[in-house]
Amino acid sequence: MAEFDFDLFVIGGGSGGVRAARIAAGHGARVGLAEEYRFGGTCVIRGCVPKKLMVYASRYADAFEDAGGFGWSLEQPTFDWGTLISAKDKEIGRLEGLYRKGLETARVSLFEERAVLEGRNTLRLSSGRLVTADKILIATGGAPNVDEKLVGREHVITSNEAFHLDKLPERVVVVGGGYIAVEFAGIFAGLGADTTLVYRGEKILRGFDEDLRDAVSEAYAKRGIRLVLGQVFAKIERAGNGLVGQLDNGAHLEANQIMYAIGRSPNVKGLGLEALGIEQGWNGHIVVDGESRTNVDNIFAVGDVCDRFNLTPVAIREGHAFADTQFGSKPWRIDHQLIPTAVFSTPEIGTVGLSEHQASEHCKVLDIYKSSFRPMRATLSGRDEKMLMKLLVDGESDKIVGCHVVGDDAAEIVQMAAIAMRMGAKKEDFDRTMALHPSAAEELVTMRTKSETRLQAAR
Repeated sequence: MAEFDFDLFVIGGGSGGVRAARIAAGHGARVGLAEEYRFGGTCVIRGCVPKKLMVYASRYADAFEDAGGFGWSLEQPTFDWGTLISAKDKEIGRLEGLYRKGLETARVSLFEERAVLEGRNTLRLSSGRLVTADKILIATGGAPNVDEKLVGREHVITSNEAFHLDKLPERVVVVGGGYIAVEFAGIFAGLGADTTLVYRGEKILRGFDEDLRDAVSEAYAKRGIRLVLGQVFAKIERAGNGLVGQLDNGAHLEANQIMYAIGRSPNVKGLGLEALGIEQGWNGHIVVDGESRTNVDNIFAVGDVCDRFNLTPVAIREGHAFADTQFGSKPWRIDHQLIPTAVFSTPEIGTVGLSEHQASEHCKVLDIYKSSFRPMRATLSGRDEKMLMKLLVDGESDKIVGCHVVGDDAAEIVQMAAIAMRMGAKKEDFDRTMALHPSAAEELVTMRTKSETRLQAAR
């Protein structure tokens, strides 16, 4: 066997790459890792973690407003954007330090520079140094998209820049209808910005259960977030201290900032994939098999760069499975079924399993249980917002195939439901479970009356 500098070299210090490097090193492998920006990747540095901190900040306005119904008398609260950003940056710095320390403790050799493929076993660092490795793992994640044909695209920001704005924009337009767009629209609106959400589709949150899409759309409208649907920007121009965007229908929207969140693309540009003949998919993503192996048998990829399920826990599990399989003599594969996910909008979405549309195609008999109710906290606060709980049940097996929640702590509720569904829980198991009262989650075990039974159309 040829002698290499490393048994494994990882390109990318995000969630998937870091987990793979640490586990492989724990199995005794000599591991190198290159990261050109900051350790922690998108999730920790400019994704899930800072976003969730900003979501928390945006919800305090509701809490202050609701407090009056419970007897609290508060002076007019004020918000300072700079204080939030400074506190957020301090926490992100702390977390980055933990990622770095974890790698160093595992004795992973760190290179704080870009690495690209020079050959099937060779990488070139931006310093010019060449390193060799028996196996290479690509975990470079993704990057936000902006329409290449958009006139004036240089005037817009993405989620990357949104975390570092000097001040909260008075008027902001968010373009997109997925996780990131919907979440940031809620953040900006909650912090006091005049917010508009522009989306090319007829309804936001494509791919989610229709009841969830409707519930969040209705709630956002009540919160004063304008939804401009079925439109995209044709061009964006600077006007004074702000921007003016022209929509396809000729209408104009003025804003201090226009943020694009229309999806993300695999971060593969300039990595050297083409020279090695590594197979790529329709949007440049790296094509891998069930063991995360590319068509070049010693080169692997995990996480968003593969564009399978672009969620941090998925990248972590894929990295762990890769390391155990290749270096720990403990082969296993990721099961990409029943992955719980959340949209940290306000109100929040938590969901696991099939949507109603998917379940209708999957189940010959589909039993639908659904409940919409005013949460207890709203009874005294007077807030006009409802929770939604929905269970989809295979009418033949009684197995729960979908669980969907909209409202406070939806993600926390669905995480626990996902465990039960992973274990094959049936509706009768939920029915036999004692309710925890008073709680919103008890609705999942007290829904007895079917909202609808749907029979699969004959094919």
